[in-house]
Amino acid sequence: MKSILVVGIGRFGYHLIDQLNKAGDEILAVDSSEERLEPVLGMVTSSLIGDATNESFVRSLGVENFDVCFVAIGDDFQSSLEATSLLKECGAKYVVARASRLVHEKFLLRNGADFVVFPEKQLAEWSAIRWCSGRVVDYLDFPGEYSIFEITVPKDWIGKSLAELGIRNKLHLNVLSIKRDGKAILEFPADLVFETGDTVTIFGADKDIQKSLKINY
Repeated sequence: MKSILVVGIGRFGYHLIDQLNKAGDEILAVDSSEERLEPVLGMVTSSLIGDATNESFVRSLGVENFDVCFVAIGDDFQSSLEATSLLKECGAKYVVARASRLVHEKFLLRNGADFVVFPEKQLAEWSAIRWCSGRVVDYLDFPGEYSIFEITVPKDWIGKSLAELGIRNKLHLNVLSIKRDGKAILEFPADLVFETGDTVTIFGADKDIQKSLKINY
Protein backbone atom coordinates (compact mmCIF):
# COMPACT_ATOMS: atom_id res chain seq x y z
CA MET A 1 0.00 0.00 0.00
CA LYS A 2 1.35 3.37 -1.02
CA SER A 3 0.55 6.92 -0.01
CA ILE A 4 -0.52 8.95 -3.05
CA LEU A 5 -1.33 12.61 -3.61
CA VAL A 6 -3.49 13.50 -6.61
CA VAL A 7 -3.76 17.16 -7.57
CA GLY A 8 -6.51 18.04 -10.05
CA ILE A 9 -9.68 15.95 -10.32
CA GLY A 10 -10.78 16.09 -13.94
CA ARG A 11 -11.52 13.02 -16.06
CA PHE A 12 -7.93 11.77 -15.86
CA GLY A 13 -7.71 12.42 -12.13
CA TYR A 14 -10.99 10.61 -11.51
CA HIS A 15 -9.97 7.45 -13.40
CA LEU A 16 -6.52 7.55 -11.81
CA ILE A 17 -8.05 7.64 -8.34
CA ASP A 18 -10.45 4.84 -9.25
CA GLN A 19 -7.52 2.55 -10.15
CA LEU A 20 -5.41 3.58 -7.16
CA ASN A 21 -8.36 2.89 -4.87
CA LYS A 22 -8.79 -0.60 -6.34
CA ALA A 23 -5.10 -1.21 -5.61
CA GLY A 24 -5.71 -0.33 -1.96
CA ASP A 25 -3.54 2.78 -1.84
CA GLU A 26 -4.03 5.66 0.58
CA ILE A 27 -5.07 8.69 -1.46
CA LEU A 28 -5.30 12.39 -0.74
CA ALA A 29 -7.26 14.22 -3.46
CA VAL A 30 -6.75 17.96 -3.89
CA ASP A 31 -8.67 20.36 -6.11
CA SER A 32 -9.71 23.99 -5.98
CA SER A 33 -13.33 22.99 -6.68
CA GLU A 34 -15.56 21.23 -4.16
CA GLU A 35 -17.79 20.15 -7.03
CA ARG A 36 -14.96 18.27 -8.76
CA LEU A 37 -13.99 16.52 -5.52
CA GLU A 38 -17.47 15.17 -4.77
CA PRO A 39 -17.38 12.19 -7.22
CA VAL A 40 -14.19 10.76 -5.66
CA LEU A 41 -15.04 11.15 -1.97
CA GLY A 42 -15.96 7.50 -1.63
CA MET A 43 -12.66 6.38 -3.19
CA VAL A 44 -10.10 8.47 -1.31
CA THR A 45 -8.71 8.43 2.21
CA SER A 46 -9.11 12.19 2.48
CA SER A 47 -9.65 15.27 0.32
CA LEU A 48 -8.85 18.96 0.52
CA ILE A 49 -10.10 22.03 -1.30
CA GLY A 50 -7.15 24.26 -2.11
CA ASP A 51 -4.93 25.96 -4.65
CA ALA A 52 -1.93 23.81 -5.56
CA THR A 53 -0.15 26.89 -6.94
CA ASN A 54 -0.14 28.45 -3.47
CA GLU A 55 3.11 27.69 -1.67
CA SER A 56 1.74 27.83 1.88
CA PHE A 57 -1.08 25.44 0.96
CA VAL A 58 1.27 22.98 -0.75
CA ARG A 59 3.64 23.02 2.25
CA SER A 60 0.71 22.28 4.54
CA LEU A 61 0.09 18.99 2.69
CA GLY A 62 3.32 17.40 3.92
CA VAL A 63 4.17 16.31 0.39
CA GLU A 64 7.44 14.73 1.50
CA ASN A 65 5.40 11.95 3.13
CA PHE A 66 3.81 10.73 -0.11
CA ASP A 67 5.34 7.98 -2.21
CA VAL A 68 4.08 9.56 -5.43
CA CYS A 69 2.50 12.93 -6.22
CA PHE A 70 0.38 13.15 -9.37
CA VAL A 71 -0.33 16.49 -11.03
CA ALA A 72 -3.41 15.59 -13.06
CA ILE A 73 -4.32 19.13 -14.12
CA GLY A 74 -5.01 19.04 -17.85
CA ASP A 75 -6.80 22.21 -18.87
CA ASP A 76 -4.47 24.86 -17.37
CA PHE A 77 -0.83 24.29 -18.23
CA GLN A 78 0.41 27.27 -16.22
CA SER A 79 -1.20 25.88 -13.06
CA SER A 80 0.16 22.41 -13.83
CA LEU A 81 3.66 23.81 -14.24
CA GLU A 82 3.48 25.85 -11.02
CA ALA A 83 2.03 22.95 -9.01
CA THR A 84 4.72 20.59 -10.30
CA SER A 85 7.49 23.02 -9.39
CA LEU A 86 6.07 23.69 -5.92
CA LEU A 87 5.66 20.02 -5.10
CA LYS A 88 9.31 19.37 -5.86
CA GLU A 89 10.47 22.47 -4.00
CA CYS A 90 8.48 21.35 -0.96
CA GLY A 91 10.17 17.95 -0.86
CA ALA A 92 8.03 15.61 -2.98
CA LYS A 93 9.89 12.34 -3.61
CA TYR A 94 8.46 11.58 -7.03
CA VAL A 95 6.22 13.76 -9.17
CA VAL A 96 4.24 12.49 -12.16
CA ALA A 97 2.70 15.25 -14.26
CA ARG A 98 0.08 15.07 -16.97
CA ALA A 99 0.71 16.80 -20.29
CA SER A 100 -1.87 17.46 -22.97
CA ARG A 101 0.69 18.50 -25.60
CA LEU A 102 4.15 17.17 -26.43
CA VAL A 103 5.71 20.61 -26.12
CA HIS A 104 4.72 20.68 -22.44
CA GLU A 105 6.97 17.75 -21.52
CA LYS A 106 10.29 19.58 -21.53
CA PHE A 107 8.90 22.41 -19.39
CA LEU A 108 7.41 20.00 -16.85
CA LEU A 109 10.67 18.03 -16.64
CA ARG A 110 12.69 21.22 -16.20
CA ASN A 111 10.38 22.31 -13.42
CA GLY A 112 10.49 19.22 -11.26
CA ALA A 113 8.49 16.44 -12.88
CA ASP A 114 10.16 13.04 -12.62
CA PHE A 115 7.89 11.56 -15.26
CA VAL A 116 5.35 12.95 -17.73
CA VAL A 117 2.28 11.13 -19.04
CA PHE A 118 0.22 11.88 -22.16
CA PRO A 119 -3.15 10.13 -21.65
CA GLU A 120 -4.64 11.03 -25.02
CA LYS A 121 -1.45 10.21 -26.97
CA GLN A 122 -0.89 6.94 -25.12
CA LEU A 123 -4.51 5.86 -25.56
CA ALA A 124 -4.33 6.69 -29.27
CA GLU A 125 -1.17 4.58 -29.66
CA TRP A 126 -2.74 1.68 -27.76
CA SER A 127 -5.93 1.88 -29.82
CA ALA A 128 -4.05 1.96 -33.12
CA ILE A 129 -1.96 -1.09 -32.21
CA ARG A 130 -4.86 -2.96 -30.60
CA TRP A 131 -7.38 -2.50 -33.38
CA CYS A 132 -5.23 -2.32 -36.51
CA SER A 133 -3.56 -5.67 -35.94
CA GLY A 134 -5.49 -8.87 -36.41
CA ARG A 135 -3.74 -10.68 -33.55
CA VAL A 136 -3.18 -8.20 -30.71
CA VAL A 137 -5.46 -8.69 -27.71
CA ASP A 138 -3.69 -6.20 -25.44
CA TYR A 139 -0.32 -4.57 -25.02
CA LEU A 140 1.74 -2.55 -22.55
CA ASP A 141 4.62 -0.31 -23.54
CA PHE A 142 7.69 -0.04 -21.29
CA PRO A 143 10.40 2.64 -21.17
CA GLY A 144 13.57 1.53 -22.92
CA GLU A 145 11.96 0.06 -26.05
CA TYR A 146 10.41 -3.03 -24.44
CA SER A 147 6.79 -4.16 -24.52
CA ILE A 148 4.38 -6.83 -23.32
CA PHE A 149 1.92 -8.15 -25.91
CA GLU A 150 -1.00 -10.52 -25.52
CA ILE A 151 -1.69 -12.02 -28.94
CA THR A 152 -3.63 -14.84 -30.51
CA VAL A 153 -1.16 -17.57 -31.41
CA PRO A 154 0.16 -17.18 -35.00
CA LYS A 155 -1.00 -19.92 -37.37
CA ASP A 156 2.56 -21.15 -37.93
CA TRP A 157 2.95 -21.76 -34.18
CA ILE A 158 -0.06 -24.09 -33.92
CA GLY A 159 0.95 -27.72 -33.41
CA LYS A 160 4.45 -26.74 -32.36
CA SER A 161 6.00 -26.50 -28.90
CA LEU A 162 7.91 -23.68 -27.25
CA ALA A 163 11.12 -25.69 -27.66
CA GLU A 164 10.50 -26.35 -31.37
CA LEU A 165 9.83 -22.68 -32.06
CA GLY A 166 12.86 -21.54 -30.06
CA ILE A 167 10.90 -18.59 -28.75
CA ARG A 168 13.58 -17.58 -26.27
CA ASN A 169 16.78 -18.66 -28.02
CA LYS A 170 15.88 -17.89 -31.63
CA LEU A 171 13.20 -15.20 -31.40
CA HIS A 172 14.59 -13.61 -28.19
CA LEU A 173 11.11 -13.39 -26.64
CA ASN A 174 9.88 -14.47 -23.21
CA VAL A 175 6.50 -16.18 -22.79
CA LEU A 176 4.87 -14.95 -19.57
CA SER A 177 1.61 -16.87 -19.79
CA ILE A 178 -0.60 -18.89 -22.12
CA LYS A 179 -4.38 -18.65 -22.05
CA ARG A 180 -6.38 -21.70 -23.14
CA ASP A 181 -10.16 -22.08 -22.88
CA GLY A 182 -10.30 -18.87 -20.86
CA LYS A 183 -7.83 -20.11 -18.25
CA ALA A 184 -4.32 -18.69 -17.80
CA ILE A 185 -1.43 -21.17 -17.67
CA LEU A 186 1.44 -19.56 -15.75
CA GLU A 187 3.70 -22.61 -15.47
CA PHE A 188 4.24 -24.59 -18.63
CA PRO A 189 6.83 -27.10 -19.90
CA ALA A 190 8.99 -26.44 -22.93
CA ASP A 191 7.17 -29.25 -24.77
CA LEU A 192 3.72 -27.68 -24.41
CA VAL A 193 2.16 -27.57 -27.87
CA PHE A 194 0.18 -24.52 -29.00
CA GLU A 195 -3.44 -25.10 -30.01
CA THR A 196 -5.92 -23.14 -32.10
CA GLY A 197 -7.61 -20.52 -29.91
CA ASP A 198 -4.65 -20.07 -27.55
CA THR A 199 -3.48 -16.59 -26.65
CA VAL A 200 0.03 -15.93 -25.41
CA THR A 201 1.48 -13.07 -23.39
CA ILE A 202 5.00 -12.21 -24.53
CA PHE A 203 7.65 -9.81 -23.23
CA GLY A 204 10.55 -8.61 -25.35
CA ALA A 205 12.41 -5.84 -27.10
CA ASP A 206 10.29 -3.91 -29.58
CA LYS A 207 12.63 -4.78 -32.46
CA ASP A 208 12.30 -8.52 -31.74
CA ILE A 209 8.51 -8.35 -31.38
CA GLN A 210 8.18 -6.44 -34.65
CA LYS A 211 10.48 -8.82 -36.49
CA SER A 212 9.14 -12.11 -35.13
CA LEU A 213 5.44 -11.32 -34.85
CA LYS A 214 5.16 -8.92 -37.80
CA ILE A 215 3.50 -6.25 -35.64
CA ASN A 216 4.28 -2.69 -36.70
CA TYR A 217 4.15 0.06 -34.05
